[in-house]
Amino acid sequence: MTTIGPTDSSLVPRFAGPATFARLPRLDEVPAADIVVAGVPFDSGVSYRPGARFGPAHVRESSRLLRPYHPGLGVSPFEVAQVADAGDIVANPFRIDEAVESVQAGAAALTADGARLVVVGGDHTISLPLLRAAAERHGPVALVHFDAHLDTWDTYFGAEYTHGTPFRRAVEEGILDTEALSHVGTRGPLYGPRDLEDDRRLGFGIVTAADVYRLRVDEVVDRLRARVGDRPVYLSIDIDVLDPAHAPGTGTPEAGGLTSRELLEILRGFADLDVVGGDVVEVAPAYDHAEMTGVAAAHVAYDLVSLLAMGHARRTAV
Repeated sequence: MTTIGPTDSSLVPRFAGPATFARLPRLDEVPAADIVVAGVPFDSGVSYRPGARFGPAHVRESSRLLRPYHPGLGVSPFEVAQVADAGDIVANPFRIDEAVESVQAGAAALTADGARLVVVGGDHTISLPLLRAAAERHGPVALVHFDAHLDTWDTYFGAEYTHGTPFRRAVEEGILDTEALSHVGTRGPLYGPRDLEDDRRLGFGIVTAADVYRLRVDEVVDRLRARVGDRPVYLSIDIDVLDPAHAPGTGTPEAGGLTSRELLEILRGFADLDVVGGDVVEVAPAYDHAEMTGVAAAHVAYDLVSLLAMGHARRTAV
């Protein structure tokens, strides 16, 4: 299979050229794509600091140094699959309900021909419509959710669709496999013990940030893999799962988080799972320093693309 890869850095310096993710071709420049990267510049669902609407552009800019071979996974993702940048899915910043519908429709359109999707947000509200689109194709999916927060609260100020509620809505809508739901990296104060009780009732298991520190990566990966099994799995990564020392550019930072190394190594432990899609959200560049958060998010997105590319290679080899 011949694929069109990133712009050649020996011909065009990395600080020049197209501002696509990893300097990949645009979707309209390839006949078809196996994996699509898209942005959702939306942050009307945040409860504290805004700014994640500028996340997709920031992560694309921070992805210029990514290279085509992933030594940790032993794959050249842009060779084994056609990967393209679809630009941004436009969402109404003034009407959250309408924005949710637009993101779902956009994700469904980008995956209608079987392509798999990696989305850069945007706030965590967008995971609900992305999960809806994934469930339309794969049925209820397993979920591994990396975040400092549970995001299973009921409402904020009476609003059902916010960045703190997507996974409660997803369980209520029946688009998640409640036998295979996990949070990773949670920490910080809660409103009360009922938050955890409600979360357990919804079907989630929790690997806290402290658990990652004490158990180490291999044990965490084993536990998560056992919970997911052979189900189709969606990976949702809120960049605030990382400690603010690694990712200051986010809207609701919490002390005591994962290192970028821990997060990437956990993701790489999913190499042979049936990953059907994923998102990286809550990058707010106004609070970033020296592109630290943008670079971390770009590498997370690159790992998601690489996992999807490995899955594509397995499916097409059969």
